[in-house]
Amino acid sequence: MAELKNKVQNALNECRILVLGAQVLFGFQFRSVLEPGFDGLPFVSKIIILAALGMLLVAIGLLISPSSYHRIVERGDDSEEIHRFTSKTIKWALLPFALALGLNLLVAANRIVGRKWAVAVGLLTTAAAIFFWYVIELYMRRERAAEISEAAVMDEKVEGKKDEGAKLSDKIEHVLTEARLILPGAQALLGFLFVAVLMESFDKLPDVSKYMHLASLLLIALTIILLMTPAAYHRIVERGEETEHFHRFASRMVVAALVPLALGISAAVYVVVQKVLESQLVAVVSVLVTLALFWELWFGLTLYRRTQRDHAR
Repeated sequence: MAELKNKVQNALNECRILVLGAQVLFGFQFRSVLEPGFDGLPFVSKIIILAALGMLLVAIGLLISPSSYHRIVERGDDSEEIHRFTSKTIKWALLPFALALGLNLLVAANRIVGRKWAVAVGLLTTAAAIFFWYVIELYMRRERAAEISEAAVMDEKVEGKKDEGAKLSDKIEHVLTEARLILPGAQALLGFLFVAVLMESFDKLPDVSKYMHLASLLLIALTIILLMTPAAYHRIVERGEETEHFHRFASRMVVAALVPLALGISAAVYVVVQKVLESQLVAVVSVLVTLALFWELWFGLTLYRRTQRDHAR
């Protein structure tokens, strides 16, 4: 069983992962209201943006509340109560976050593919977030209920188990740090991409560039969903316990998120290069070079080094 100090620290770290992203997106969405293209949006789109802002405000309010609760109620002490409170706020905050993500994609897609497809894009984005943040967790919680309950009452009198637990605690802290390392940049990029849709020059882009921009939005949104999944999984399925199962799951989510991240950045590169050089060929080559660079650094080199180490052992 994880020490109470580690459980509270992990919960606050996961809360910090989510609140930083919510604040970044809120900032970009606030800026979007001041963009020249905002005045040209249909009234319904303006109301949707306002609703998305409201959803993000709810998420931010929930995610910051553990800090005040810890200071005022617990006076900074680690307790099971602050751990439970933080877990509950994370679970509730993810729902308005998912709705805000879908609403933002709906507005952006409406300017590119029209209302019907935009509604489909918004619904698909929200459904994907709910699937990764709630559906998987509720299913796995039922599957792993017995194992988690056993872990919660496990006796840690054996010294070797303590050493193993300490090592696992470090591994979980590292994977959460790595998710926190990638997530803010992805969320900032999503905000920039959303604001770009409201800029005057966006309407002058070729249709292919607009579709690539939408693809970039969807891929970066998927990246964010995957990177936020470990926090939801840890709260709902593992109930804050430190397990090797959670470490493996979180590691897979972080690595999986790098695939749409590379694709999303590459799609954004296409739009920029095509805009500057007005050459579709050079833009496509730029996409391939960007993908090759990212995937070689993130997967090729790492898999090669892993194979070398396996052979050395």
